[in-house]
Amino acid sequence: MISVEKIGGTSMSAFGDVLRHIMLYDKSRILGRIYVVSAYSGVTNQLLEHKKTGERGIYALFAEGSDYHGALDALAVSLKKLNAGFAELALPLDVADAFVDTRIGEVKKYLDAMQHVLASGYIRRQDVLLAAREVLASVGESHSAFNSVEILKANGVNAILLDLAGFHDDKAWTIDERIHNSFKGLDLDNSVIVATGYTKGTEGIMREFDRGYSEVTFSKIAVEVRPAEAVIHKEFHLSSADPNIVGLENAVIVGATNYDVADQLADVGMEAIHPKAAKPMELAGIPIRLKNTFEPEHPGTLITKDYVGERARVEMVTGSDKVTLVEIHDPSMVGTVGFDLGIMEIFCRHDISYILKATNANSIAHVLWENSVTPALIAELEARYQVVTVKNSAIVCAIGSNISIPGVLARAAQALADAQINVNCVSQTLRQVNMQFIIERSDYKKAIIALNHSLCVTPGVPVPRA
Repeated sequence: MISVEKIGGTSMSAFGDVLRHIMLYDKSRILGRIYVVSAYSGVTNQLLEHKKTGERGIYALFAEGSDYHGALDALAVSLKKLNAGFAELALPLDVADAFVDTRIGEVKKYLDAMQHVLASGYIRRQDVLLAAREVLASVGESHSAFNSVEILKANGVNAILLDLAGFHDDKAWTIDERIHNSFKGLDLDNSVIVATGYTKGTEGIMREFDRGYSEVTFSKIAVEVRPAEAVIHKEFHLSSADPNIVGLENAVIVGATNYDVADQLADVGMEAIHPKAAKPMELAGIPIRLKNTFEPEHPGTLITKDYVGERARVEMVTGSDKVTLVEIHDPSMVGTVGFDLGIMEIFCRHDISYILKATNANSIAHVLWENSVTPALIAELEARYQVVTVKNSAIVCAIGSNISIPGVLARAAQALADAQINVNCVSQTLRQVNMQFIIERSDYKKAIIALNHSLCVTPGVPVPRA
């Protein structure tokens, strides 16, 4: 039976555990598995920019014409240091370090050629910069995949590297075409395939999906080979709430849920899987299993298209304290057909997608990601509408596949009230899979704890653990 499995960057950095708990864990089914690997933790941040803090990486140096060669040399030193950490797993360091030198040299040649194109002015600057991001992004996954194959070979496994970065061909393939053609002739039943999370394609996987690209590759490979289920290995269980906030003893592991719930999680930044990666697998009827890398015996969480909990309950509480509430108040709004169309046009010009929308007769409130709210956006809104209020906020959500429970909204609101937390906005649709509350940013962790305790943890009943 063929399986397709995605291994995240944090797990890859603990590759000894990956080897023991995933790749070599079940001796009866080592072969017939396709692993899609991310770069080691922190490497893509060095190449592009830090995903959370925005700290500049090599890409920024290239974009401004600074010393990207020196930064690439420093990266090579860093990658070789990572290699040295895997020597105890039988990684042949001379082979692994030679791969780093070769790939960094190839990247320099690509970027140098792009600098010449930029200087010519013949091609739009933004297009060249996007191409540079593609080249840089691919380095981390190629490095980790190469090492994984060498370590597996050293442990007696028939492993094959599938480097989808396409450094050594000039094929003008789409992402789907590259994946399809790369799998031709491979003996999937009698080998282990390690594929890079980055895939080169004419449409540009970074342009289409940005930093979620490794899960998109995982998804497209799964659709190509049609496994019974696809597996994502992370360093944590999908739980009722973040254990770092509510405590491990109060985090209930979610055994099963559906794709709709996964989309709700992704919408507030808690990605079980990137929504654009999930959709093709959902349409193809491929279930996804989320597993904890460090607890291989635990079945994890199964995500399917049609799952609905047998009993109505909230499965997860999540959210973010990195959002901003932008409210438009204008007396001319009441009874005006299409009033909010103007707001949407402004958001579209600024490339903004909102998380939540709440409205009454004269006001429309939108919750946006904090880093998307710019002075230019607010200035344009203020020039058009009477009152624009901007407030740093937090969003907390109570999510489940079956939360159509009389009184659950009241229980949630009461839990927040008991914790002395005021609700500034609230939203719930007819489908009833997600209740969203906008609160003061300082109350975020307190709200997560209160909702998890009230809606997910039954007092007096032991919390199920792995």
